[in-house]
Amino acid sequence: MSLLLFAGVGYVLSSYNVIIASSVIIILSFFFSQLSQRTNVPSVLMLIVLGMLLKVGLDASGTSFDFFPILQLLGIIGLIMIVLEAALELKLEKEKTGPILMAMAIALIGLVASAFITKLLLQYFVPEMTSQQAWVYATPLSILSSAIIIPSVSSLRADKKEFHIYESTFSDIFGIMMFYFLVGNLESDTGTGLVGFAGNLILTIVISLIASYAIVIIFQNIKTHVKLFLLIAILLLLYAIGKKLHLSSLIIILVFGLLIANMELFFGGRLRRFLNYRKAKHIYDELHTITLETAFVVRTFFFVIFGITISLGSLLDPGVALVSILITASIYIIRYIMLRTSIGKDILPQVYVAPRGLITILLFYSIPEALQLDSFNSGIFLFVIIATSIIMTIAMIFDKKRANKAIIRAKSTDVGYVKWSAKSME
Repeated sequence: MSLLLFAGVGYVLSSYNVIIASSVIIILSFFFSQLSQRTNVPSVLMLIVLGMLLKVGLDASGTSFDFFPILQLLGIIGLIMIVLEAALELKLEKEKTGPILMAMAIALIGLVASAFITKLLLQYFVPEMTSQQAWVYATPLSILSSAIIIPSVSSLRADKKEFHIYESTFSDIFGIMMFYFLVGNLESDTGTGLVGFAGNLILTIVISLIASYAIVIIFQNIKTHVKLFLLIAILLLLYAIGKKLHLSSLIIILVFGLLIANMELFFGGRLRRFLNYRKAKHIYDELHTITLETAFVVRTFFFVIFGITISLGSLLDPGVALVSILITASIYIIRYIMLRTSIGKDILPQVYVAPRGLITILLFYSIPEALQLDSFNSGIFLFVIIATSIIMTIAMIFDKKRANKAIIRAKSTDVGYVKWSAKSME
């Protein structure tokens, strides 16, 4: 019987079936992204639903497979590609200093405030959870998802779009650093403390700058056409080595992306003689394209596989629903207070653009076994991810309708005119 089952699994997951399934998923993902632009429904939600449907099919065929290692690998690569993609689009210009600093402050304050309230809620509803464990579980739930936000805000006004790109990128960076800072201190007996964390951050930035300058200078002089995936491989290698050395590896990716996207700023003064701007700009353009394509593919398979691995039964638990609703409510209350006090009245739809996604999932699965709690229901994460995505969808659809009404009203309003003649020069 087991031999027949193994043969059945082998047939379902045969090479050609996997190729067919992968191709169909990528094609569907493309149409989902087009549909998302028209309806403002995040393509991520469609991919998760697709994964759930695939799970039904796999269960019906009696196929079982451990997707978790693939999910974890795709999550790490997807995280790197998303941060690199965002960094390549960030232009560090003097006139944007204010908006960038404001987005950074809002991202940091929102992260810490949201994590603190979520930590209190988790401790109250999960009595077995210690304060340290609550911080570790609360941090992923407090991070904005740039993987969902960046593709979803393309239709917004330019300044609002930039704000969301900056904020979600900084939220990713700060959230990941905060998570691994907490984990590192809890796993070690003595902890590194804030001083050690600051030293680690400074060391990472120095290494990142040296590596980034070296990569740009070397790669602009490589004549072969096959070099962009070599560059990506080097970035992945630096990230992995940095993780092994307990550095804030994502800073390496961020610094490189910022440097190559703002070469004229970083290669000023005497450094300018080391830069061949035309060749380096060509590398930037091609890297930007490949990063966008790679991020699209990785994000597609990550959320589909996540949909396959989740259990919908946990969402039916009243306790899970109550905790999740309170956490979700706290997210928007904190966000409203921050945006209202810092930006003013024009905070729609920004206040509702706070989805949780890829990094939330990835960090949840990265919680060390020693800090995991058996009584914690992972359905809380799924509930918050789905709820925040749906709320953002509704807000974006409403904002689009509001903008369309304003355009129609403007077009239907007659433009007044007056007769006027130039005065005689006599």
